[in-house]
Amino acid sequence: MMTKLELKVPPLLLVLIFATLMWLFQPFFQIKVYDPLVAQALFIFFECVGGLIILMGALAFKKAETTVNPTKPETTSSLVKMGIYHFTRNPMYLGMACCLIGWGFYLSNPNALVFILGFILYINRFQIKPEEKILTDMFQQEFIDYCTSVRRWL
Repeated sequence: MMTKLELKVPPLLLVLIFATLMWLFQPFFQIKVYDPLVAQALFIFFECVGGLIILMGALAFKKAETTVNPTKPETTSSLVKMGIYHFTRNPMYLGMACCLIGWGFYLSNPNALVFILGFILYINRFQIKPEEKILTDMFQQEFIDYCTSVRRWL
């Protein structure tokens, strides 16, 4: 039985919500331990890595001619296992998490990691697990075999 939050909030909107929370709560947790140049370099690195991972995931879906709509996994037309999906089952969510990590470095506040963990826990519970149930129903043993050979995140 699905809950009200399962597959309802688009993951990109969640990234914006969690990034905003990280920014809003930053003044309350003033433990800046990073050199500003190091923080900026790490921000750029994680944003680039995250963006590249997201792009690779989206391009693999486009090549397979299947939907990238995370709120309607039942419209999936094929199981994508090529490219980056050979290493992670959820590259787009992994890329989003990388972008949040970069944002945390930009804010120079290690307490931002709490919000990144919150994002990961939310995505696991309300997005990935419902998607996996639907994909198991659709692709059965093929998806089960894929899950046993490729990790959910890394």
